[in-house]
Amino acid sequence: MMDAGRHPRIKMLTYSEIEEVTGYVGNFKARIRKKAKYVNENECTACGECAKICPVVVPNEFQMGLSTRKAIHIPFPQAVPSAYILDMDNCLGNNPIACGKCDDVCDKKCIDYDMQDEIININVGAVVVATGMDVYDPTALDDYGYTRFENVITSMEFERLICSEGPTQGHFIRPTDHKTPKTIGFIQCVGSRTQDPERGNPYCSNICCMNTVKDSLLLKDHYPDIEVKVFYMDIRAFGKGFEDLFMRSKEAGVMYIRGIPGEIEQDPKSNNLKLMVENTTTRQLEEHDLDMVVLSVGVIPRKDQEVVKKLFSLSSTSDGFLMESHPKLKPVDAPTGGVFFAGCAEFPKDVKDSVTQASAAAARAGTLLSAGKIKIEAITAVVDEEKCKLCGICVRVCPFNAIIFDKATKQPAHVIEASCKGCGTCSAECTFDAITMQHFTDRQMYAQIEAILSDKPMEKIVTFACNWCSYAGADLAGLSRLQFPANARIIRTMCSGRVKDKFVLHAFKLGAPIVLVSGCHFADCHYIDANRWTQKRVWKLWDKLEKMGVRPERLQLEWVSAAEGQKWSKVMKACEELRQQVTEEEVQQTIKTLKQEEEKKSSRAKKQPAPA
Repeated sequence: MMDAGRHPRIKMLTYSEIEEVTGYVGNFKARIRKKAKYVNENECTACGECAKICPVVVPNEFQMGLSTRKAIHIPFPQAVPSAYILDMDNCLGNNPIACGKCDDVCDKKCIDYDMQDEIININVGAVVVATGMDVYDPTALDDYGYTRFENVITSMEFERLICSEGPTQGHFIRPTDHKTPKTIGFIQCVGSRTQDPERGNPYCSNICCMNTVKDSLLLKDHYPDIEVKVFYMDIRAFGKGFEDLFMRSKEAGVMYIRGIPGEIEQDPKSNNLKLMVENTTTRQLEEHDLDMVVLSVGVIPRKDQEVVKKLFSLSSTSDGFLMESHPKLKPVDAPTGGVFFAGCAEFPKDVKDSVTQASAAAARAGTLLSAGKIKIEAITAVVDEEKCKLCGICVRVCPFNAIIFDKATKQPAHVIEASCKGCGTCSAECTFDAITMQHFTDRQMYAQIEAILSDKPMEKIVTFACNWCSYAGADLAGLSRLQFPANARIIRTMCSGRVKDKFVLHAFKLGAPIVLVSGCHFADCHYIDANRWTQKRVWKLWDKLEKMGVRPERLQLEWVSAAEGQKWSKVMKACEELRQQVTEEEVQQTIKTLKQEEEKKSSRAKKQPAPA
């Protein structure tokens, strides 16, 4: 941070937050609120006289509440800029002035109680999202006594206690008696690798195992006589040199016990902790007496991540972390053009991987900005201005905010091609057929449906599959030599959101017994939330079909990912079983009903008066 602060071409806005972002790749406009620090950072020399005289004492957030700070303080060591900030929520010197001691002792007169937030508007070409992560709060896991026993701490609190800049200047002590513990236990996977949502998350947090190995070596280096025990499911030391580090920890005398304790009890006299654990290696129930227990807590997405997602039109995976454009080909690109990821915003990773991804994100942003122009795929939406009725539906459904229009000036909708990704949701939702998807036009879709059903339609399953997940899942099923009926005819779309209700009804009118619409899982949509509009559209179609006397189950909706070849096989088998239950008479009745509906609609259109 210090190097970045000194760089002549880097402008750091600390103690600030982004309120709004508009525009598109190469042309973003951001509104930033620079919060009032109530201290002139350009004049402050960080002498510390103000903090010495300040009478207000509050818990220090950076030190995990293990020490205190004053109302006027430096947020953390090595903060950039190295200047004090006045915490006005706890300060006594404002509205009305009741203290003012910091202002009295400040020789530079840096204190300004009337300082206001500053709004800054900037234009940028690219954005790197590096918002980091939060850690799991083990309060819910009271089996380990985190809320009841002072000597049960988290791995984050351990880091502050053993750090030379921590509340104890690096002298590791027990919170209860301030003595160095003789035995200490680490419990792994607290808040990770569990299917119980009340006890944590199902994914591995990546960094916890090696963080504990590192902590155990720190303890052994500082206190060779200390006894360290690690209770674990399995140690995941997959990085470069990590296995060597793990073996060093064992050689140093750290005991690794394969088993997770059930609960912890405390001796009321000595404050020592007692835990029971089933050692799955020896298959014995063991009892361990410990002076301290460290909970190795997992990593969770940022609590304010929803704000970031809305600012940049981002999507997230099922675990809550931000989803990249493509896990292999574009691992640092967001689905929104010009936005890139770095660090744990995407998924849990250690410092090395975070630095690697940050370098990649900087390179991608630099490549974009140096090009001057961007290349886009020719699959974007085009608005027919003569057909556009200014209803605004397309603007509302576009997941990338790529469509704009001004109803007040009666200007038709306009597509920002640099932002459009070609998902086709706008075209599917437009009731006036005013939007055409290049290379995925309605005419092309109808032609494919008609070609599929031109011969032996009763034997076919018309399938609409999204390009990124379902189509890839079908491909994986074939490559894996999985057995499933071969009578499904796939129509590839960029997104399931492209499938109009008219496409489905046209297939039924031509004699299709079964129509399948398949796309990405809700949390994995490559077009942020476009598949949610797919679901809404299919729900309406089911109601419409039922009112017309057509069995709704003849229209199937399934979510299949690119890795679910097995599921694709099962879905195809289920659709084939359903197809065999559809009779020729039922299909003919459906064709007759749909034609009658078309005639009624055409008759109503003719009766309507022509527009003036």
